Amino acid sequence: MFQSSRMAKVLVGLSGGVDSAVAAALLVEQGHEVAAGYMKNWINEEGIPGDCPWEQDIEDAHAVARKLGIEFRVIDLIDSYRGRIVDYLIEGYRSGVTPNPDVWCNREMKFGVFLDYALGQGFERVATGHYARRRDGASGAAILRGADPNKDQSYFLSLMTARQVGHAMFPTGEMLKPEVREVAKRFDLPVAAKKDSQGICFLGQVKMSDFLRHYVPDSPGEIVDTEGRVMGGHQGLHLYTLGQRKGHGVASPREGMAYVVVGKDLANNRLIVGWDTPDSSGLYAKTCVVGTLSSINEPIASLKRVEAQPRYRSRAEPAAVEDLGGGRIRLTFAKAQRAISPGQICAFYEGGRLLGGGVFESAE
Repeated sequence: MFQSSRMAKVLVGLSGGVDSAVAAALLVEQGHEVAAGYMKNWINEEGIPGDCPWEQDIEDAHAVARKLGIEFRVIDLIDSYRGRIVDYLIEGYRSGVTPNPDVWCNREMKFGVFLDYALGQGFERVATGHYARRRDGASGAAILRGADPNKDQSYFLSLMTARQVGHAMFPTGEMLKPEVREVAKRFDLPVAAKKDSQGICFLGQVKMSDFLRHYVPDSPGEIVDTEGRVMGGHQGLHLYTLGQRKGHGVASPREGMAYVVVGKDLANNRLIVGWDTPDSSGLYAKTCVVGTLSSINEPIASLKRVEAQPRYRSRAEPAAVEDLGGGRIRLTFAKAQRAISPGQICAFYEGGRLLGGGVFESAE
């Protein structure tokens, strides 16, 4: 169970879900001076198809705060969210890369604008319901993987700075998900049985394709195989990701075989499909360039080897590091990795300790 040796004045980011509610409850139980803040980032005024349940989330978060007897604030961050996350998403897809809004949301919003607000209001720490663990050591605060291997969310914190980590608290990170549910029942929290959200960071149940179509016009082009043969048509390269098996509209030639997206020809607006094999053109690579580096303690570029995790649900794999200068490195994995996509995030570890992260620029 999470414990802190020093009492602090903490602003908990209450999302309306069970994880952040339990985080708040544990901090209250331990004697911290706790207040709750709901980050109002998106209300879908544009009418994009899908469910954005921000009103219900505010109501649920407020109910949790009342149950715990703590102050509750609704903090309007809509303009910051549009400038830092929505614009990042749109420009990324327009330029042909695949952004990761959840990782950037943690860096720019929860531990960016929200943290700055908290510090300006006299709070010392910001707490969230992330499944990750914070530890203090001689070289400063560190982030460890969450105790629950099925829920570990340290990957999504990989672009945080040392300053941000120093002000962060993750009370649920020492727990398994079933334990979190049990604690919610023990405190009789009104969200104890609420289902976990699955949508884009703060956008709710909005399909990415519907979101993009609202901002990025369709740009039809050809779908070709690795030999250049036309296999069909697409509505816009931004609607597809490397390694995508379904939804591209190219039928499988026979049972047990399926075309996947293996590349994008931006110059000719062509989507390239092929087989999901290690020799597929562009789909598997051992070497890649990573930029926009962020380090929690020692600079990533100064290391010789790391364990690199190229996506949330993948394993961290050994990789050699070559410093290219200018905040960029070349990673060489011990074995080829599938679908390294420009714009996506690579998290770096040493055992269970998160070292930092960066953004894939290219695969070689």
